[in-house]
Amino acid sequence: MPALTRFGVSLESDLLARFDRLVRERGLANRSEALRELIRREFVKEQWDGQGEVAGAVTLVYDHHRRDLVSRLTDVQHDHADVILSSQHVHLDHHHCLEIVAVRGPARAVRRLSDSLKAVKGVMHGTLSMSSTGRDMP
Repeated sequence: MPALTRFGVSLESDLLARFDRLVRERGLANRSEALRELIRREFVKEQWDGQGEVAGAVTLVYDHHRRDLVSRLTDVQHDHADVILSSQHVHLDHHHCLEIVAVRGPARAVRRLSDSLKAVKGVMHGTLSMSSTGRDMP
């Protein structure tokens, strides 16, 4: 474990009370752990905004009976094979499917893939969840 450095933080009492409540609600061990989590989250956001490498998942919900929809989704995925690690297809019911696409690569390329998949006519809902690959995290 790297060396730890202690430092002081001055906060208004009502802000500190809210922070302590957040620490408890998230089940964190202490304020230090909460601060580390918040700082790391900001560094991950930096990676998302730039060309940093990210990992994550694109999730799509669609009606697989829509004409050529599955074929178009497959074509988009082949066009972005450089950032796709794997995909999983789940049958939600007789008509609806959930597609989960695991991704890793430059944030802009991952966003481009996500936007392209969500834009395919017939996709009912799509989300992109990005995180760090852990390489640039302290």
